Amino acid sequence: MKCFKCERKAVIELQNGPYCKEHFFYQLEEKITKTIKKYHLIDIEDKVCVATSGGKDSLTVLYFTNLFCKERNIPIFALMIDEGILGYRNKTKEDLELFCKNFDIELHTASFKEVFGKTLDELSPVAYEKFGKKPCTICGVFRRVLLNVYARKLGATKLVTGHNQDDESQAFIMNVIQGHQKQNAALGPMAGLNDNEKYVRRIKPLYFVSEKESRVFCLLKNFKVDFAECPYITQSYRADIRDAINTLEEKYPATKSGIIKSFLEIMPELKQKYNSSNNNPDNSVKDNPNNKFKYCERCNEPCSGDVCNACKIIEELDCTPISKEILESKKSKQHKHT
Repeated sequence: MKCFKCERKAVIELQNGPYCKEHFFYQLEEKITKTIKKYHLIDIEDKVCVATSGGKDSLTVLYFTNLFCKERNIPIFALMIDEGILGYRNKTKEDLELFCKNFDIELHTASFKEVFGKTLDELSPVAYEKFGKKPCTICGVFRRVLLNVYARKLGATKLVTGHNQDDESQAFIMNVIQGHQKQNAALGPMAGLNDNEKYVRRIKPLYFVSEKESRVFCLLKNFKVDFAECPYITQSYRADIRDAINTLEEKYPATKSGIIKSFLEIMPELKQKYNSSNNNPDNSVKDNPNNKFKYCERCNEPCSGDVCNACKIIEELDCTPISKEILESKKSKQHKHT
């Protein structure tokens, strides 16, 4: 194939045509920059934390967010959560450290082991045997709380995640099937429903970028990256939804972009319906039918009930509670967007 822009050899074919390497890089940067500006994801006054694992999506979003911020003198740093997955996370951690060194990006790390006293590998068998909880459930809850706590502690006002078009289309369909429309209300390029001094708003610059694009980008840039999936992903409900959507995408191209487009059309109504000054910003509104914003009575982190999911799991699995030293962090100004 030839690039439809310049007739040079194409390296990737997207929905609107094939691209050569140069024009692929250009359209990808343009798409991400447009997303940041259109949805007001990053302001000049922000301090940006990029949640990154060292995988293809997180390196792609870290690369372009770093480019965007440094051109505008916006402070930025990276944050990695080490869950303790032997043979997987230790490899991606090495790739991430090399990447941050090459691009002069400040990197901070936190681990399940140092905070909770146990790795995900140690927690998973017990969690499933005693409580029927799958590894992704434990990981998701612990990762979310640590990302928020450490990003806040380090003074961040925005938390960038590497969620791409594939991830977001899967999340939307999962919530529709499970009847969690309140959960869908918290989706979008800027996640959550409202701001709170203890909640660092999550933003998704790769919202319109496909997994295929981030994979090809990392390959063409020769980034040292392990393309292997987390070994626990096959046990998740999301994996089934992902495979179903991929099958539809192969048979009916633009299925994923169509799902995203459909969601964005109803997003304003969903956010208006479920938004309130007392709403819970951590995507756990399903446990709080009255949408009343609360703080966990144990750790004082944002949650929907009396006790947050992280503290419930900590008690069930006999983990170490998050220390006051970690939780007691300076308040940072959160920028409001409507």
